[in-house]
Amino acid sequence: MKTNIRFIKSITDTAAQSDAVMPWACAKCPTACHAKSTDAVKSVGAAS
Repeated sequence: MKTNIRFIKSITDTAAQSDAVMPWACAKCPTACHAKSTDAVKSVGAAS
């Protein structure tokens, strides 16, 4: 049980220290980001 707690604590500490860019933060408006990614998926689907 102690190893699980230590593991979770290390993950939360690392997550608190890192500045990861989330995919939905790519545009000023989340709707625009979603539309851009949806269009990309549609174009890939149409090409196959």
